[in-house]
Amino acid sequence: MKDNTHIARQTRLYRKLHKWIAIPLLLFLLIVGITGLLLGLKKQTGLLPPTLKGTGTNAEKWLSIDSIQSVAVRYASQTLQKSTAIDRIDIRPAKGTAKIVFAKHFTELQIDCTTGAVLSVETRRSDIIEKIHDGSVVDFLVGTDNDPIKVVYTFCTSTGLILLSLSGFWLWYNPKRMKQRKAS
Repeated sequence: MKDNTHIARQTRLYRKLHKWIAIPLLLFLLIVGITGLLLGLKKQTGLLPPTLKGTGTNAEKWLSIDSIQSVAVRYASQTLQKSTAIDRIDIRPAKGTAKIVFAKHFTELQIDCTTGAVLSVETRRSDIIEKIHDGSVVDFLVGTDNDPIKVVYTFCTSTGLILLSLSGFWLWYNPKRMKQRKAS
């Protein structure tokens, strides 16, 4: 029978480490877990607006990107009365549709690439959840550049999750080791 004092001492250390990491990070890890689940199911839960079909998929008959952008800027300014700063334009060739996502709000416009008609105006709830998930929602609300809060949030939650995984493994494995050592 071998002495398990060292393993028992090590296990107590891992238990303390596990507790002191888990308690402060509990809320953040719950947020990451819940929002991660929602993001994984965003199409199935309706958090992402479905892509509508435009009138044509022949790219030779489409309006220029500049024209599509002008339609989006005009609509955001005149109809929505919101910021016109565009974050990205996603072209869906198989549907003949351009999705315009704005930088300062969560509105998505879907524009027919052939006619320039606005097909859909929806809130991109998935983008809101993504910003909550990665911590950039605070940077978005405060208006900081280069996402410093997101970087700190991501570093702390990721490092904490790694340490919890490692300490959790040893909390599970060490009692098995001790039992094996007693048996031998």
